[in-house]
Amino acid sequence: MCPDCEDFARTVLLLGQLALYADMVGADLDFVDAVSLSLAISLPEPPPGVFSDDYDPDDGPAYPGDV
Repeated sequence: MCPDCEDFARTVLLLGQLALYADMVGADLDFVDAVSLSLAISLPEPPPGVFSDDYDPDDGPAYPGDV
């Protein structure tokens, strides 16, 4: 497995576990906010093959408030 693949998979797994924790009764949502942003920012580039070659992240519906 390529080094970026392992990092990407581990970070995505941690984000998923954090999402499950956030849905628990009594979850510390301040912790979830702080850690989720840190994890999301630390995501490496997706490994080759995750997205198709013709994938364009700028192609899609406009977000609310976008002109």
